[in-house]
Amino acid sequence: MSQSLVDLICHRVSFPRLGLPAPDSKVLARVYRSALRAPDHMRLRPWRYLLVEGRARMTLGDLFCDAAERDDPDLTGNQRQKFRDMPMRAPVIVIAVSTNIEHPKVPVQEQVISCGVGIGYMLLALQAEGFGGVWRTGPLAENSCVKDGLGIARHESLVGFLYLGTPESSAKAIPDLDVDNFFKPWIP
Repeated sequence: MSQSLVDLICHRVSFPRLGLPAPDSKVLARVYRSALRAPDHMRLRPWRYLLVEGRARMTLGDLFCDAAERDDPDLTGNQRQKFRDMPMRAPVIVIAVSTNIEHPKVPVQEQVISCGVGIGYMLLALQAEGFGGVWRTGPLAENSCVKDGLGIARHESLVGFLYLGTPESSAKAIPDLDVDNFFKPWIP
């Protein structure tokens, strides 16, 4: 029996250790399609996604290392290798980019959020299909060397790196949060 959508959402977790097999092309098509259903004010479609697989992950690792070396020329060999190994943590990486279209009714912040919702939808779709993912950002998402190397224009935002594959460990138990701690009536 399949779980309800609300149950799936309430039990979503990130899987930081991902391996093979990667989802096949049919599963990936459904996962990617889910991102395109993110709320999209004025139907701007203010997102694009770069797919990194196979040997391209090594090239991305070299780009990460180059960016880190520009920021800190004194990196040790181990630190350099850590940056090179980052993209090898999953068989597929989706790089989410908000295209930040100038529009009088849709601020850039809303477009970035829309792109982020797309990442969230992909995480849910992956888990529903029996796979896992983890959304990563950090300084590399803001690094101009990384953005240039990926062909991300100055006006665009790198919203995140979505690593995806087969979870290599069981899901962490995440405690349920008390809704009343976060949702309060507004009293004017």
